[in-house]
Amino acid sequence: MIRSIIQDMRSRSHRVVQDLSSMEEDSALSELISDDGLRQSCWAQMPQELLREVLIRIEASEAAWPPRKSVVACAGVCRSWRHITKEIVKTPELSAKLTFPISVKQPGPREHLLQCFIRRNRSTQTYYLYLSLSNTLSEDGKFLLAARKCRRPTCTDYIISLHADDMSKGSNTYVGKLRSNFLGTKFTIYDGQPPHARAKITKSRSTRLVNLKQVAPKVPTGNYPVAHISYELNVLGSRGPRRMNCIMDSLPASAIEPGGVAPTQTEFSLSNADMFPTFPFFRSRSNRVDNSLSGPLADQKDGVLVLKNKAPRWHEQLQCWCLNFHGRVTIASVKNFQLVASPENGPAGPEHDKIILQFGKVGKDLFTMDYRYPISAFQAFAICLSSFDTKIACE
Repeated sequence: MIRSIIQDMRSRSHRVVQDLSSMEEDSALSELISDDGLRQSCWAQMPQELLREVLIRIEASEAAWPPRKSVVACAGVCRSWRHITKEIVKTPELSAKLTFPISVKQPGPREHLLQCFIRRNRSTQTYYLYLSLSNTLSEDGKFLLAARKCRRPTCTDYIISLHADDMSKGSNTYVGKLRSNFLGTKFTIYDGQPPHARAKITKSRSTRLVNLKQVAPKVPTGNYPVAHISYELNVLGSRGPRRMNCIMDSLPASAIEPGGVAPTQTEFSLSNADMFPTFPFFRSRSNRVDNSLSGPLADQKDGVLVLKNKAPRWHEQLQCWCLNFHGRVTIASVKNFQLVASPENGPAGPEHDKIILQFGKVGKDLFTMDYRYPISAFQAFAICLSSFDTKIACE
């Protein structure tokens, strides 16, 4: 009987997603909108114990994309389903799964690296981030983020978006950006919404204007600096790898320690809620930023987290610098790197040996990107984008 209920609910939930995405004002849609004026869904009357058990089984069975869409569909049925789904579905830190769009802004898993890959389109200067669904890169993964390179007279911007075909700062799918200096040796990562409750916005002309037009107040055009990346002069000459230093302004240094906590965005702020107008699951019921953020602010005594290159070793037979990517990188390139925590505020411990982010080349325009706690997919993607620029002084 439970199996038939689950099958019936899945078919109904899939139909719900189709109805919502097409924005058809039919009877099915009217049943799904709760207390805001229209009647509740009949599925809301299901006993809470049975509903919780069914959703737990669905969550446990959906281990990867694209079947993961069944979990998302359950959240769109009605309010009671939405609340229980939010309780059951854990953040990537605990589940190692990227379920909802906000997952790309949350820290990755603690226990292992989450495997992703980046595809580059040279003709359009665009970059696409995918979640790996298998160990092979021949198949398409789950799309996560896209970025487009925009050259300015004095700098270069990479606009990062949730939509593969809409990468403008005035879009509701805008996530953040990466900005470089004129030489391409220093970069700043900006988040479109506050990374923590006390984050300060950076005022600039682009904050007020987009394409020389006044921006509506709800357009997410904030600039909240979350990290600074610098590439140092390579004293080893052309044979040596690039040397980079990442100061994660929004992450405390204690985040890498056992029990350490990093700020976690739990939902998109009000300005970003319009990205999902048909899914109340993604809306915030409060305008306060504090409600969508958890974790400590990076203003503790131990300072902020600093990432640096893992030291490579010189291979005499191959006559090159080598790093162990465990099969995830197959082509030698100055762009390849592994980042670990820098023990700048005390003695090095075992947590400083763990690779937090690794990036490497596997094809002409194909690169792997693996990351873990405490950085997010958005932050990891932005750091990797900084490696694509040519840096004459650093290589």
